[in-house]
Amino acid sequence: MSYEKKLSAAAILGGVIVLAVAANTAVAMVAGRFGAESTFAPLTLPVYGAFTVVGVVVGWWGWRFVEGRSARPRATLTALVPVVTVLSLVPDLLLLALRFVPGTNTAGAVALMGMHVVVAVLAVPGYLLTSRLLRENRAVGDYRVEAA
Repeated sequence: MSYEKKLSAAAILGGVIVLAVAANTAVAMVAGRFGAESTFAPLTLPVYGAFTVVGVVVGWWGWRFVEGRSARPRATLTALVPVVTVLSLVPDLLLLALRFVPGTNTAGAVALMGMHVVVAVLAVPGYLLTSRLLRENRAVGDYRVEAA
């Protein structure tokens, strides 16, 4: 794979991260308007910014793993992405119920759930673009093609 393709793929994923952090900043600001505590650490830029980066990167690794291992990656990812997104809400639901982080309230916990959805909604198109870009460099026989 060429250096240019790798650099382009990294640029796409970097753009996804920037957009996701910006969108999550908007979510955090709206949550503050709806009563999220300013002392609620998960809604501070260093925390949600780091978790956004980790989420996008781990999601990309998972995406590539499925693409490389599945006989039908499109069908697998179509089923897996919503399941993983819903499962990502479980810690926030536990936080809402148990309030184990100081400053937790409904607005803060709902904002965190919204952030997970925001990252998924922005990351999936980025993963699709990046996968397509990286596939273009492979020989036709190296990639499984599915019927639509």
